[in-house]
Amino acid sequence: MTLLITRDELASAIDAGSVTVLDTLGGAYYAQQHLPGAVELVRADVDALAPTVLPDLDAPIVTYCSNPACPNSGQVADRLTALGYTDVRKYREGIQDWVEAGLPTEAAAPAAAPTGTL
Repeated sequence: MTLLITRDELASAIDAGSVTVLDTLGGAYYAQQHLPGAVELVRADVDALAPTVLPDLDAPIVTYCSNPACPNSGQVADRLTALGYTDVRKYREGIQDWVEAGLPTEAAAPAAAPTGTL
C-alpha cells in the first residue's frame, strides 16, 4: 500500500522543490488545471514514460488525481513501486481538496497562435 501525504506536507515539498508531483488524470483535466509543477503521467503511459520522466528511482514522487474516490493516483503509485521506485506517496484528497483550500494551480499553456505579417 502506498504511503499518503497531507496537503500541508505536499505544499511544503512543492515550495521547497523537493518532490516530483504527478497528475494522474491527464488529458483535458491536466490542461485545464493541475498542481504547481505537476507532470502529466497516466497509468497507460507509466511503463513507457517513467524511465524518461522519472530517471531517479529514489527521488520523492507524489501522485494525485481528483479526489479520494478516484483510483488513478493509487494505480500509478502502485505501478511505480512495482517498477522499483522507492519513495512514492499519494495525495489521496486530490486536486479537489487542493482547490477548496484556496491553493494555487496551473493550467497548460495554450498553443501559440501563428504569427507573421500579411
